[in-house]
Amino acid sequence: MVKLLKELNGRGLKVSTMKHTHHRFDIDTPGKDSYRHREAGAAEVMLVSSERWALMHEHHGAPEPAVDQLLGHMTDVDLLLAEGFKKLPCPKMEVYRPSLGKPRRFDDDPDIIAIASDEPLADAATPVFDLNDIPAIADFIVNVGAGNGAD
Repeated sequence: MVKLLKELNGRGLKVSTMKHTHHRFDIDTPGKDSYRHREAGAAEVMLVSSERWALMHEHHGAPEPAVDQLLGHMTDVDLLLAEGFKKLPCPKMEVYRPSLGKPRRFDDDPDIIAIASDEPLADAATPVFDLNDIPAIADFIVNVGAGNGAD
């Protein structure tokens, strides 16, 4: 993803990312004021500096928001790359490394329109890209985003 971001930025595109994790995470530090504000029950805490800002929103027991709701908090960009949203019904590129021994998802997920792999996959029904051929992967993503399809 990092190499892909650099490639797309090098093409003059403004790109954002959204990463889903199934693990609990915290971007704050215990003992800091912002952490203490959340601990005291703040629904949202915004951290602001001269270089960046971050908004932390606490669910307080509510369900995880839908992607459409989350997108409403993001700035308009040329391209948004989402990682980890495996069940989201949208066009996807699977990163598949056979050596890791994990099951491949592209056999059962019709939303997977391409695969990036570190090994050749002769039996795939969708386009397969060498995981290290970042320019070709970027070309595909840009073309799909422009509505040119997955052919």
